[in-house]
Amino acid sequence: MKAKIYVTLKKGVLDPQGKAIHASLTHLGIGGGEDVRVGKYMEIRLHDMGKDAAKKRLDEACRRLLANTVIEEYRIEVEG
Repeated sequence: MKAKIYVTLKKGVLDPQGKAIHASLTHLGIGGGEDVRVGKYMEIRLHDMGKDAAKKRLDEACRRLLANTVIEEYRIEVEG
């Protein structure tokens, strides 16, 4: 079983890294984007547990370690 975790800044939280990337893309002539937001993506392989147990365990991992829930939100997808 494979899980995908996406961690992004909450709306309203400033993203200076995203702004720098947006400015650089514009400077390189690769425009057209309105905004850039930077986040984290993780893949975790799991074994010997059901989907519900995996989501519960990963939710705890996100709250305790993988995401700063004050300024970030996360989404978990479990496949398999």
